[in-house]
Amino acid sequence: MTQDQINAPTEKQLLRHRKEKAQFLLDAGISLYPNDFRRSAEIGDVLTAHGDKSEEALAQEALALAVCGRIMAHRSFGKATFFHIQDATGRVQVYAQRDDLGADNYSIFKKFEIGDIVGVAGTLFRTKTGELTVKSSEVRLLSKSMRPLPEKYHGLKDVETRYRQRYVDLLVNDRAREIFRKRTAIVQFIRKFLNERHFLEVETPMMQPIAGGATAKPFRTHHNALDMDLFLRIAPELYLKRLLVGGFDRVYEINRNFRNEGIDTRHNPEFTMIEFYWAYATFVDLMDLTQELFRDLAQAVNGTHLVEYQGEVIDLQDGWVRMPFHAALEKIGGVSPEVYRDYGKCKDLAMKLGETVQKNEKLGKLQAKLFDNLVEPKLIQPHFIYHYPTDISPLSRKNDQNPEITDRFELFICGQEMANAFSELNDPYDQKARFEDQVRKREAGDDEAQMMDYDYINALEYGMPPAGGMGIGIDRLVMLFVNTASIKDTILFPLLRPEGK
Repeated sequence: MTQDQINAPTEKQLLRHRKEKAQFLLDAGISLYPNDFRRSAEIGDVLTAHGDKSEEALAQEALALAVCGRIMAHRSFGKATFFHIQDATGRVQVYAQRDDLGADNYSIFKKFEIGDIVGVAGTLFRTKTGELTVKSSEVRLLSKSMRPLPEKYHGLKDVETRYRQRYVDLLVNDRAREIFRKRTAIVQFIRKFLNERHFLEVETPMMQPIAGGATAKPFRTHHNALDMDLFLRIAPELYLKRLLVGGFDRVYEINRNFRNEGIDTRHNPEFTMIEFYWAYATFVDLMDLTQELFRDLAQAVNGTHLVEYQGEVIDLQDGWVRMPFHAALEKIGGVSPEVYRDYGKCKDLAMKLGETVQKNEKLGKLQAKLFDNLVEPKLIQPHFIYHYPTDISPLSRKNDQNPEITDRFELFICGQEMANAFSELNDPYDQKARFEDQVRKREAGDDEAQMMDYDYINALEYGMPPAGGMGIGIDRLVMLFVNTASIKDTILFPLLRPEGK
């Protein structure tokens, strides 16, 4: 510990100091939280409009303006002070001089601190160092900060503190703000991309009587008025496909899903997905559309089709590979057909890899465990892995030539699943049989197996057009485009244990 750290005031002392200054201001008749100051421009607009102007041009214009922002730094020289204020659009320097503000007002201003939100009226000029600066004629307190900000980002070095106090993280961490601006840009681009291709944005229930559309453990809640249990949505899929039955040929939903599962660097129990369904399209059409989406998205938000992620350079224009599931097991995973086609040998290898094998677990599930261990981590460039076993694809259409596999693909980039898609199963009798199989698995103890949904079967009996459907995890997508290894960095308020537990 350095001497400066030893001599640094405690948090309790800092809080007491702030309260004392706040009381001084109140005693002087200064409101701590007024709402009567009106800004004429955001800081970013000021910088854009005047950032390149010369000292002479600024002096000639003598443009009067009013800006607002949080004090992020200051340097005092007795009768004059330089400080920086920041709003959502940028940061600008302000010059406050006693002769300009008046002695009494300057004395009040000297009680303002880093973290306080102020309104500044004045004119623009350039300092001797050439920095664009507001020469203030008025500095008003708009909101008193009763807690000190970290003076430097190392004050929030603890990762968990950054997640718990995201509001502080955003204030002091430029990268955090950039991540969430880019997240918004990504979602907006996806919405624009699909709208331009005549997809209809819809909303489906988040509380559902049956948890369906994915293999996952749901959260359960209770509706008092109806006296019935409901589930938080694990996926919107079955409702979106009901809309295909209803005559909407192209639909999508940017949705919040909830799965009562583990939390790690790739999983959060509450997450965002984009799901879309396209009538009269196949999983191959979806591969083409996905490739186009990712390429155009990279160009739009990063300015290039090359994406750097955790030391890898991902080519979203020319790096795409398409490979069948079993071919990937063999060519990438090094598992011979005589192993992955033989139940006993497949089971033994899965257990050797540390996987738990449930009683009566089907061959396709065992193959998936081999894939997860031996193939998925090696899929760095974008890979479409298609023709998954029917055993692990309860909502996918069976392949016409081989009913043991489905017309389904998953997209992997840098060893992570980025998307799941398939030609949709629209045969109500086949779907019912698969639901029944899922029910048997559930009764045998698999709490992630899907439930029987008779209303969905009823919908299919009216006829659903052949279609393709796809889901993309937004949080993981953002991870890729902002180059972070933790999903928590892409979620504003990730779920955490209560502090101290």
